[in-house]
Amino acid sequence: MKHIFKQGSDVSAPTLVLFHGTGGTEEDLMPIGQMISPSSSILSVRGNVLENGMPRFFRRLAEGVFDEVDLVNRTQEVYAFLDEASEKYGIDRRNMVAIGYSNGANIAGSLLFHYEDAFKGAILHHPMVPLRNKELPDLSCIPVFIGAGRNDMMCPAQESEDLKALLVGAGSVTDLHWENNGHQLSRTEIDAAGEWFSKHFS
Repeated sequence: MKHIFKQGSDVSAPTLVLFHGTGGTEEDLMPIGQMISPSSSILSVRGNVLENGMPRFFRRLAEGVFDEVDLVNRTQEVYAFLDEASEKYGIDRRNMVAIGYSNGANIAGSLLFHYEDAFKGAILHHPMVPLRNKELPDLSCIPVFIGAGRNDMMCPAQESEDLKALLVGAGSVTDLHWENNGHQLSRTEIDAAGEWFSKHFS
């Protein structure tokens, strides 16, 4: 998978694994990762799927309707890539925190839904429930931050509420942060994610 790895100044800090939104690249969230944890190493990944020329992490059948078979396959692909990257760059595989936006938040959420050891924690900006009717692994040691917009036309508020309920049901300590915005990522939401990160990982 196309990616960027940037070595941080603190090897004990969690490595941030960044997942862009539809049409983005591995460059997009680099500034946000540095705002949230300036001393962390960063591994930023580009999705392997193209939709009308726009990179994504998995296919969809229509807006808001995921290709669930492809989602499961791509989730396995990303998980294997993270294992490979941890060896290549000497990263502690058990000390990774995901930061995803929109489609990137959905693939990060799917990794949590499939693997109890995918991440040490996750920041999900404007995610949807990746899969319903799935038994989740034990997430009791994994904190999650969900950033959501009350006026988000692409991600209804109920999706955020449902995702929180599913994660909490699997044992995760999940914080749901609301903005009075749409699907865009605001500075106040990033700041809230940074405060959350400091509380859990500093």
